[in-house]
Amino acid sequence: MQQFIDAAPGIRLWTEQRGAADTEPLLLVMGAQASGIGWPEPLVDALAAHHRVIRYDHRDTGRSTWPFEERPYRIADLADDVIAVLDGLGIDRAHIVGMSLGGMLAQMVLADHPDRLLSATLISTSALSSTPYTRPDGGTVPADELPGIAPELLELWARPVEDHGRAAEVQRQIEHCRVLAGGQLPFDTDSFRTLAQRVIEHTGHHRTSTAHGRAEHDGMLRTDQLATTEVPSLVICAPADPVFPPPHPQHLAQCVRGASLVEITGMGHALPPAVLKPLATAILSHTGAARG
Repeated sequence: MQQFIDAAPGIRLWTEQRGAADTEPLLLVMGAQASGIGWPEPLVDALAAHHRVIRYDHRDTGRSTWPFEERPYRIADLADDVIAVLDGLGIDRAHIVGMSLGGMLAQMVLADHPDRLLSATLISTSALSSTPYTRPDGGTVPADELPGIAPELLELWARPVEDHGRAAEVQRQIEHCRVLAGGQLPFDTDSFRTLAQRVIEHTGHHRTSTAHGRAEHDGMLRTDQLATTEVPSLVICAPADPVFPPPHPQHLAQCVRGASLVEITGMGHALPPAVLKPLATAILSHTGAARG
């Protein structure tokens, strides 16, 4: 079922629900500049066998409002949108699964609205905490000195995005996903081509936005709140992630009180078919345990 939610004055967010209405809600929050269609269908279906699954388009993605050029917003506003989606669908509490920027938004909700969450799963993201990372040998690393984004990816992001037509945009997205995937698993070109085409068809055009990269991001740290949370939390470690490489996931698991850590073999900063089954298994094991 598809539905639009009024998240703020002039802001409408596209949402989709799948699964039985009487099961516990599970909200999927995608990364920067990624629409809800970025969650692969087999993963959504696997989760929807046990949950009322909700995915949605961020502002400036998919079928939601694209307001940034006229009305710039903050990353914090994107976190408020998470609560607006729950409110708009009449959901008091939900499991939340966030990837990349979505994982940061999930941390902000975890910190600011713990009463709205049944559990949190954080995928391929970085801790919103200034707590140092404690290495296995007992040494510490300041949070701001953890490994950075892979140079190949930074070079790709530095290139201007030019409109050379739909086919060229699909190819650009495929090559972007190839770098994001990290190289430990064989790259499934066909699945990422299908995904890129589905996103464009869903959106209705092939234009891209850089709004989330330009949005004000000050005030995102939640060090104390994450260290004292009682929300059951799971961190997914993607060993091939070129955006937040290890030990980012290990650091995140240290920063979030009581968090468990599960590694998905070969996973990078993308969701190819090979990782979907183990990822669904990890998420459902966590939400099932949180249900008690």
